[in-house]
Amino acid sequence: MQGSKPAAITAQVTELEMTSPPKQSLPMPVNLHTAILRVLDIPLAYYHFLYLGVGKRWHWTDRLRMNDQELAAVLHDKATSLSVLYVNGAPAGFFELQQRDEDIVEITHFGLMEHALGLGLGKWFLLQTLFAAWAMDPSKVTVSTNSLDHPRALQLYQQFGFSPVATGEVTIEPLTDDELLAFAKKL
Repeated sequence: MQGSKPAAITAQVTELEMTSPPKQSLPMPVNLHTAILRVLDIPLAYYHFLYLGVGKRWHWTDRLRMNDQELAAVLHDKATSLSVLYVNGAPAGFFELQQRDEDIVEITHFGLMEHALGLGLGKWFLLQTLFAAWAMDPSKVTVSTNSLDHPRALQLYQQFGFSPVATGEVTIEPLTDDELLAFAKKL
C-alpha cells in the first residue's frame, strides 16, 4: 500500500578501528575494466543515485533524509573525500571518508552496487579504500557496520586488520514508498 510506513528495524552495531595500514596487496580483478575516481564537487542527484544504488538493500537512510543544504555542506566539506568505482564504464560503488581530526579518518560509507556483487571486487575495493584512508596520514581509521549490512562485512573488516571497539543497538526507520518516489523524482 502506497504511503504505508514500514516497521522499524533494530540492528546491532559494531564500531571498529585500525591502527596501522594494511600490509597485504591484492591483484585487480581480471577481465574487468576498473577505475576509481575521486569526485571533488559531486552533484547531489548523482550522490543520491550512488547512495540508493549501494545502500537501499542495507537500509541506508541518513543521507537521503538530509535536506539539500545539509547534504551539500557534508559532501563539499574539505574534510570529506568521496571516490567512485567504475566497472566497464558504469558506476559500481563508492567510498566516502571523513577526516574527523588530524588523527582519525572514518570510512563513513563503503559499498558496491548490486550489479557489481559477485565479480570479486569487494576485497580489492576495500583495500583501495584503506589505501586512500591511510594516505590521509591518520593514526587510526575507523568504520562501523551493523547486522543489516552484508553478512560478511564484519568478518571482512576484521580480516583487513580492524578490531571491534564498541557495540550497540540502533533502530532504523526504513524508507517509505513515498520517500523513495520523492528521491526518484529528484534523479
